[in-house]
Amino acid sequence: QVQVAESGGGLVQAGGSLRLSCTASGLTFDDLAMAWFRQAPGKEREGVGCINRDSGQYYGGFAQVRFTISRDNAKNTVYLQINSLQPEDTATYYCAAGRVGMCSTAWRRADRYTVLGHGTQVTVSS
Repeated sequence: QVQVAESGGGLVQAGGSLRLSCTASGLTFDDLAMAWFRQAPGKEREGVGCINRDSGQYYGGFAQVRFTISRDNAKNTVYLQINSLQPEDTATYYCAAGRVGMCSTAWRRADRYTVLGHGTQVTVSS
């Protein structure tokens, strides 16, 4: 059974940075496409980005400058670095694990992933 667990969220002042982590278990991590989503209160869930097994990355339009996804296959972990945090980044951030090839096809579709985590809360104060 594939499981993912996010960590690293918290309360941060605007302009600060955070690195979120997501550790996966239950499948061969090297074969997984890993993605990050976020959902702010009262808003739809949106895709932040996706990283495939050879570290090719895909980002949503809003995430192309301040967000960076990376992975450490030896640690079964994917990271989301967020710089210059803004109050509008306040959201619950979710990690998802999917089959090989997800990033180049339907990465924005959260329902297409094998598993979605429970999320970690990021709150940015102004």
